[in-house]
Amino acid sequence: MSLPNNLATLDGKPLAPETLAGKVVLFVNVASQCGLTPQYSGLVALDKAYGDRGLVVVGVPCNQFGGQEPGSPDEIQDFAKNKYDVEFTLLEKQDVNGPNRSPLYQFLVGEGEDIGWNFGKFVVGRDGEVVGRFDPKTPPDDAALKAAIEQALG
Repeated sequence: MSLPNNLATLDGKPLAPETLAGKVVLFVNVASQCGLTPQYSGLVALDKAYGDRGLVVVGVPCNQFGGQEPGSPDEIQDFAKNKYDVEFTLLEKQDVNGPNRSPLYQFLVGEGEDIGWNFGKFVVGRDGEVVGRFDPKTPPDDAALKAAIEQALG
């Protein structure tokens, strides 16, 4: 299985394949009303710190955990931009667990355990393979997460 190439952004438009091609991607299932939502600040910092080296941060809104992402696409975008200055890509809202798990999360999770909560993190290397998975409580400035990103960047 490979990274799906039919991803859509929060506004429903197709994500251009070149956005991710040959890049290191950090996928994070995000939510606006979660105790972990302040991690957005750290994700913005990672995007700024490593973006010029080829890291792409991608937020994937998900409402499966306590209904903590109930908003419309516009509400989600406005919240992320206005509260945390998010400029990285946000995809359309997706299920990350269960029978309606999106193709993206089918790829990311593979045979692994379900996502435990909001802000689970996956590092995908330039070759499109998952090279790291990090617990939701792992903050974006965690040394092991940064090491995985740096190793994938080469």
